[in-house]
Amino acid sequence: MSDISARPPRAIIVMGVSGAGKSSVGELLAERLHCAFAEGDRLHPPANVEKMAKGIPLTDEDRWPWLDLVGEELASALRRGETLVLSCSSLKKIYRERLRKASGGELFFVFLKGTPELLQVRMGERTGHFMPTSLLQSQLATLESPEGEEGVATVDIDASLEVIVDKAYEGLTKFWSA
Repeated sequence: MSDISARPPRAIIVMGVSGAGKSSVGELLAERLHCAFAEGDRLHPPANVEKMAKGIPLTDEDRWPWLDLVGEELASALRRGETLVLSCSSLKKIYRERLRKASGGELFFVFLKGTPELLQVRMGERTGHFMPTSLLQSQLATLESPEGEEGVATVDIDASLEVIVDKAYEGLTKFWSA
């Protein structure tokens, strides 16, 4: 495989619905790429977190300011010449397009894909997260699959964390070696 450190800086979003493993995969992928990881949820305004914690789905109007902050985080890293892996649900194509524009450079996505049943199990097993399992169905209903979009590596989450990260890494490096 090619030496990532010799490559130009990259902006990478690990995306999917809640429970897909965005943070876990993102952290290990960033380690593999020798770069920083940023948790997109930490950029949510308090009102968004409160709304989700109460089981109320976010609207587009709730998400726009958050997505702008995510895009700025990516753009800032690229301006500094740094690669950044960031977790962000990026559920709709219009969100991904906004993030591509805001990042100011090429933006790559790792789409973590799983069955509703597996996602429900994973959400039920995690602790300390503000997102209740009741919002999974609204996220699945909102999700517009990015499969087939340019710069998107799709990875099935029905595997170990290490295998998922390996597949994400392989999917991304195929774009970069072309």
